[in-house]
Amino acid sequence: MLTQKMLQRLNEQVNLEMYSSNIYLSMSAWCANKGLQGSANFLKDHSKEELSHAYKLFDYINETGSMAVIDTIAKPQNEFASLQDVFQRTYNHELVVSKSILDLVDTAMGEKDYSTFNFLQWYVSEQHEEEKLFKEILDKFEIIGMEGRGLFMIDREIAALVR
Repeated sequence: MLTQKMLQRLNEQVNLEMYSSNIYLSMSAWCANKGLQGSANFLKDHSKEELSHAYKLFDYINETGSMAVIDTIAKPQNEFASLQDVFQRTYNHELVVSKSILDLVDTAMGEKDYSTFNFLQWYVSEQHEEEKLFKEILDKFEIIGMEGRGLFMIDREIAALVR
């Protein structure tokens, strides 16, 4: 059984993951509107992945005999200055999610909830991968640049990342 504090924090994380899904779906729409189909597909795929993270938490909460509670999900931004802006924002958002996951791990340890601590290790590893992925995409902007065919090449590189 989860403590009230652990339950509250896990429910907050479910909602953060759902918000993350909406952010990436909104970014996907922006990219599609700008003719950046590779990035649009990548971000739509990533939106689905974030939703799966929410469902995994949702199921865990319910499996413990507690109840997952879905709260209001904030409207994501839908206008961006450039494709580089989109991916800088994704990287910054993933840093926020990573901090939230680490705070959850701290809460689990503080509550002596070793089962939840163990469950959260998957998220710790996942966030490491997320940060690495988006940092590598940002590095491509620095290497390739967005001048001339640069934007086309970056979009093509991002398209290749769709899992």
